[in-house]
Amino acid sequence: MTKDNGFTWKLGMFVTIGMLAFILTIYFVGKQKNMFGSTFLLKSHFKNVSGLKIGNNVRFSGINVGTVDAIELITDSSVVVDLLIENDVKSFIKTDAKASISSDGLMGDKVLIISSGTSVKESVKNNDILASKSAIEIEDLMKSMKKSLDNIALISEDLAQFSYKVNNSKGALSKMIIDEEFSNTLESTLINLQTSSDEFAKFTTKMNNRKGALSKMINDEKFSKSLDSTMSNLQSGTKGLSENMEAAKSSFLLKGYFNKKEKADDLKKTNVKRQAILKQKKDSINRIILKKN
Repeated sequence: MTKDNGFTWKLGMFVTIGMLAFILTIYFVGKQKNMFGSTFLLKSHFKNVSGLKIGNNVRFSGINVGTVDAIELITDSSVVVDLLIENDVKSFIKTDAKASISSDGLMGDKVLIISSGTSVKESVKNNDILASKSAIEIEDLMKSMKKSLDNIALISEDLAQFSYKVNNSKGALSKMIIDEEFSNTLESTLINLQTSSDEFAKFTTKMNNRKGALSKMINDEKFSKSLDSTMSNLQSGTKGLSENMEAAKSSFLLKGYFNKKEKADDLKKTNVKRQAILKQKKDSINRIILKKN
């Protein structure tokens, strides 16, 4: 009798514990799926739900506020997703809020994200339709990453070729890096160039001080006019001297002298021409002799 009572007591404890575990499981699952709280329904249209499933979480400001209640295919490019949301957050979700599909981690389950919208808009109501944003597909992300990696490979290959050419070529850049003598020459040239620029700066400073003749020629209007007058007088004097020389040539006293000088100049020119002709003939004879030899 005692054994039967012990067996019955153990069986009763096992059944009681099992019932409590079942009730707790139903409670937590129901709480997770919003089966026991006050909820309302929202809808959103997507072209592609990207693997979203019924029962996936709905998040608002990083907090789980509901679950995906239903997914219905309307056309080949339109899917309606029903969202079961806790009633407590209704006042925070505005009519211009948008729904988007994301991943819970890199390889985690899909979640539906609701943005808050602007505060000036009204809060959503039961069965309102939220605008949606296209989800970022893993395939598109992988394609973008592959393209970036390909570009990096091309850049690294070009960089390797550039480095090889710099280390092995004879160009200016290679000499600047490798050739110490060229580098010293370039440094010396740059120093000379800097010195020249400093001297030129000093020159321009002195010229602008309006003390020298060149500065006065550029800046002093009175000096410039005086110089113009002097040049005009010099030109007039030169012209007068030329006229006097012409008159002297026609003079009875000096005419014989200038005629002799002119004949001497003509004779000199004639001798120069003869020497040039003789030289040409001599060169021609030498070429003929060289050809025969």
